[in-house]
Amino acid sequence: MDQKLIFLDIDGTLTEPGKNVPPSSAVDAVRRARTKGHKVVLCSGRNYGMLYPVLQFGFDGLVASAGGYIEYNGQVVYDCPMTPAQQARVLDVFKESGIYRTIGGRNHSYTDEGFKEFLAEDVQSEANSELLRWRIQIENELDIRPMSEYDGEPIYGMAFMSRGAERLKKPMQVLQEEFDFCIQDQDTCGIVNGELSSKAFDKGTAVKRLCGYLKISKENTIAFGDSMNDLEMLQAAGIGVCMANGSPSLLKIADIVCPPVDEDGLYSAFEKLELL
Repeated sequence: MDQKLIFLDIDGTLTEPGKNVPPSSAVDAVRRARTKGHKVVLCSGRNYGMLYPVLQFGFDGLVASAGGYIEYNGQVVYDCPMTPAQQARVLDVFKESGIYRTIGGRNHSYTDEGFKEFLAEDVQSEANSELLRWRIQIENELDIRPMSEYDGEPIYGMAFMSRGAERLKKPMQVLQEEFDFCIQDQDTCGIVNGELSSKAFDKGTAVKRLCGYLKISKENTIAFGDSMNDLEMLQAAGIGVCMANGSPSLLKIADIVCPPVDEDGLYSAFEKLELL
């Protein structure tokens, strides 16, 4: 079997949302695949600092900030934070529009004060996977700091949450030439959440950049994800795999659907794809 380059999203794919420890079956699957000569790379919307706790489980490289930072075998392949002018425009227009922001620098993330209270306002919102993900992340393992501590470090991307889509009209109008908006499936309470990223990169371009760097063809790549920010990654890979716990929209375009992360989904898929 040809050597495969495997891209793994973290939250909701390798681990349960917001957690830093994968199921033992997932760790075993990655280890066994690498033993057979395949290369496994983390590919996450998390920034570099948030990836650090997961790296201990053994990977060949990483894609952080949804493609804004790429590293392989300890070498930096790509690094593209926002310019200072872009940062100012992004932060200002979202604040003026009353939208909650969680910004990702290289090593730390910061969120608007009052965000946890916003998430807790309607328990029905827990049906939305992104709301659940951010609640867990803020309250537990990922050290998301209050916006008051933000010191101006370069920003690679931003997650946002808005009560209704109307508030997003101005940010989308002002920023549309330089940035893409990845909107997650709207929940039953009318809460819209998503991610803002530079048009210079996404997880799909990260797949292509790393393939070019390693001289690996698309046919020898496999990508695993669960959320709409994984869409371009699954489309760019030779085989796109969506977890059964994933976004309904992503499930529709995936080549393969595997069991949820908490039901040994990765191991099952690695076994089916003969990676073990």
